[in-house]
Amino acid sequence: MTLKHLLLFIFALSTSLNVWGQQRPKFQAARPNELSGMVRDSLTGEPIANAVVRINFDKIGLYTDTTGTFSVNLIDAEYVVTVSRLGYRPFRIKVKMNKSIRLDIKLMNIAEELEEVIISTQAVDQNVSRPLLGVTQMNIKTIKRLPAIMGEVDVLRSLQMLPGVTSVGEASNGVNIRGGAVDQNLILLDDAPIFNPTHLFGLFSVFPPDAVSGMELYKGTTPARFGGRAAAVLDVSMSNPSLEKFSLQGGVSFVANRLTAEIPLVKGKVGLLVTGRGAFNDFAFQWGPQKLKNIRASFGDAAAKLFWRINTKNTFSLSNYYSTDFFQTDLLGGINDINSTSTQYNYKTLNFTAKWFHAFGSKLNVQTTGVYSRYRPRILLPELDSDNKVSIGSEILQRQVKTNFNYAPNARHKIEFGANMTHYQLQPGTLNPGSNQRVNAQSIPTENGIELALHAEDEVTVNSKMTVSAGLRYSYFMALGPSTVRLYTPGGPRTESTIIDSVSYGAGQVTKTYGGFEPRLGLRYNIDEQSSIKFGYNLMRQYLQVVSNTTTPLPTSRWKMSDAHIRPQVSQLWSAGYFKNLKSNIYEFSIEGYYRTTQNIMDFKPGADFLLQKYIETQVLQGQSRAYGAELMVTKKKGEITGWVNYTYSRVLNQVNEGLQFTEQINDGKWYPANFDRPHNVNMSFNYSENKYHNISLTFTYGTGRPYTIPNGFVSFQGKAYPYYAERNQGRIKDYHRLDFSWQINNPNLKNNRWTGSWIFTVYNLYGRKNQYSVFMRTQGTAYTTYQLQIFSSPIVSLAYSFKFM
Repeated sequence: MTLKHLLLFIFALSTSLNVWGQQRPKFQAARPNELSGMVRDSLTGEPIANAVVRINFDKIGLYTDTTGTFSVNLIDAEYVVTVSRLGYRPFRIKVKMNKSIRLDIKLMNIAEELEEVIISTQAVDQNVSRPLLGVTQMNIKTIKRLPAIMGEVDVLRSLQMLPGVTSVGEASNGVNIRGGAVDQNLILLDDAPIFNPTHLFGLFSVFPPDAVSGMELYKGTTPARFGGRAAAVLDVSMSNPSLEKFSLQGGVSFVANRLTAEIPLVKGKVGLLVTGRGAFNDFAFQWGPQKLKNIRASFGDAAAKLFWRINTKNTFSLSNYYSTDFFQTDLLGGINDINSTSTQYNYKTLNFTAKWFHAFGSKLNVQTTGVYSRYRPRILLPELDSDNKVSIGSEILQRQVKTNFNYAPNARHKIEFGANMTHYQLQPGTLNPGSNQRVNAQSIPTENGIELALHAEDEVTVNSKMTVSAGLRYSYFMALGPSTVRLYTPGGPRTESTIIDSVSYGAGQVTKTYGGFEPRLGLRYNIDEQSSIKFGYNLMRQYLQVVSNTTTPLPTSRWKMSDAHIRPQVSQLWSAGYFKNLKSNIYEFSIEGYYRTTQNIMDFKPGADFLLQKYIETQVLQGQSRAYGAELMVTKKKGEITGWVNYTYSRVLNQVNEGLQFTEQINDGKWYPANFDRPHNVNMSFNYSENKYHNISLTFTYGTGRPYTIPNGFVSFQGKAYPYYAERNQGRIKDYHRLDFSWQINNPNLKNNRWTGSWIFTVYNLYGRKNQYSVFMRTQGTAYTTYQLQIFSSPIVSLAYSFKFM
C-alpha cells in the first residue's frame, strides 16, 4: 500500500468514526449502565433468536442470541428501543438510562393476531376454501381507516378501491361492477333496498358509518337467495345493539355531525341502537368563488334498530332507515312556461325491515323477513318574483316478504332454500304547478308489478380437494294494471305515427308476464392447503331498471318496470380464478377473469326526452352488452403495515340495433363503449400502524378516462351553430389518478377512561390533480368553445373528531 492510499484510508476511517459518533448512541466502557433483556414469543414463551434490537432507530443494531437475550452499555440519556423480527409485530419502548435496566419483551406473532385489514371472507382462509368467486367482505374498521373526503367515512368510495369496481367520475351516483350499470346492483341495508346510495349527487354514501357492522360484495357467484338485479349484490349489515351496557359514539367534521347510542332496554334481552347524521354547512359556499354563491346543499340520515333476544331459539329485530337530501344550483334548464330562478333537488328514502329468526335445533333454522322501502325524488323550480315552487316528482314503493331456511345435515352439506314475494309500485312522474295557473298539472299513470321467486342451494364437500355450490332460483314477474298498452306496427319503430291500436287493463289485471330459471354454480378445487382454483356461473334477471338521458339539461333518470314493450334484462356471467395464501394467511394473492353477456339493456334514442313521458317505449331502444376483464390482487392482512394492491383490465361494449331506420340504431348498429367503459384501473391502499395511538393511511387510484360523445360536425342555421352527432362515445376524457392521505390519532391520555377520542386528519387529492369529470361545448353564433368540468381540482384538507363513551 502506498503512502497516498494509507492517508486516504486514515481520512476515510476518521470521517466514518466522526459520523458514527454523531448518529449512533454513545457507548461507555467504564462504569456502564447496562440495558439488557430477553425477547420471547408472546404465545409460546419460547425465546426468539436473531431479533434485531435498534437504539434510537439506528440502522446498525444488535441481535439476540440463541437464548433470546441481548445486552448493551449506554451513557445517561433517553433512548427509543425497537425490537423486531420477521413474522412478528415490532415492539417499541422509551427508556431513561440513569441505571441498569432489564427488559422482558414479548413479540406478537402476526399470524396469531386479529386481522387489521380484512379484505376477504369470514374465515382467514376462505378466499381459498370457499367455492364462491368474486365475494369480498370488508369490515367497518377497515373502511374507517381509508382516507375520506372531508372526513366523512364512505362505504361506496371504499368499494371503488377493490378490483372490478369503478365509477364514471368523482361525484357519480353509484358504482359500476364488472361491466354492470349502476341500476344493475342490488344494494341492501339490513335487507331493505337502497335506490339512491349517495348524498349530494355522489359525494358521500348514505350508509351511517357508526351503525354499520360490515358489508359483503358479491360480484361473481351470487347466492341463490338474491335476485332482481343483473350484475352484483352489495349486502350492508347494521350492527345489533349491545344488550349489556350503554355506549355513545359520534363525531364532528367539516361536512356533517353524527351521534349513535346503544341502549340496553332490558339487560340481556332487548337493546336499541339509534344513530343520526346531519350536514347543514352550506353557508361555506358563501366563502367560495362567485359561481358557488347560489349553491345550497344539505343532507341528513337516521337509523334505528331494535333487537330482542326472545329465548335461546328465537330473536326478533326491527330496523328503520330515513335519509333526505337537498341541493340547489343555478338554473339548469327551463320547462314550458315556468320562469324559475334556480334548480332544486330533494330526495327522500324511508325503509323498514322486520326479521324473525327461529332455530329448530343445531341443524335447521329459518329467518322470515318483511321489508318496506320508499324512495321519493323531486325537482323543485322556484319561480321568479313569487313564493311558488313548481314540483316534478316520482316515487318507488317496494314491499317484500321472504323466508329462508338453512339446513346443515352434516359437515359436508349446507343446504339453503326459501321463497319471496315482492310488490313494486312505481309513480314515474308528476308535475304539480302549485299556484301557477299557466302550467297544467300532469301525472303519468302508476305502474304495478309482482315478482315471485323460489330458491334452493346446496354446498357439498365432495372430498378434501373439491367443494361445489349449486343453486337454482326461479323468478316470475307479472306487470299489473290499471294501464293502457299501445300496439304498434309489427317490425317497425315505436312512434306516435305507428300506433295501430291500444288495450286497456283494469286494476290487478295481468298485462304481461316474464320469468325463468336462474342457475348459480360455484366450484372450488384445492391444489394444496394454501391454494385453489375456482369456476363460477351466474344467470340473473332484472325486472326493474333505470332509463337515463345524460344529454338533457335536467337529470331525468327514472325507474321503469318491465311491461309489454320493455323486456327484462338477462345477464350471464362466467368467471374463473386462482387463489393463493402465503405465510400463515398473512398474504393473499388472487387472479380472476370474467365474461358477461346481458340481453335487453336500455339506451335512449337520439334526442330522447324522458321528462313526464307517458309512453316511454317511444324514447328508448333495447340491445345487448358484453363485458370481460381480468382482476389481479395482492393483500397483506396483518402486521405493522397492511393493505392491498390491485389491477383490473375490463371492457364494456354495447350494441343496439332494433331495425333498419336511423332512429332504431345507435352507431349504425355497431358495438360501442358504454359510458362506464374504463379499460385500466389500479388501486393501492397502505395502512401503517406503529402502535395503537397512530394510524397512517395512503390510497392511490388510477383509471382510464371514460368515454364521451364528440360532435361529428356543426350545422349552421340562421346564424347559429348546432352540433351534429352521428356516433356515440367515440372520445375519452383524460385518465384519472389521485392520491389521498389520512392520519388518525387516538388520544393516549384517555386510554383508560370510559371516554375515548380520536382525531382524523385527511388530505383528499394530495397533489392536486385536475381530473376531468366531463367535456362539453357551448356555441355562440357560428362559433363554439370546448369546456371541461372538474369536481375537485385541488387538495381538500379536513379534520374530524370521533369519540366513544362506554
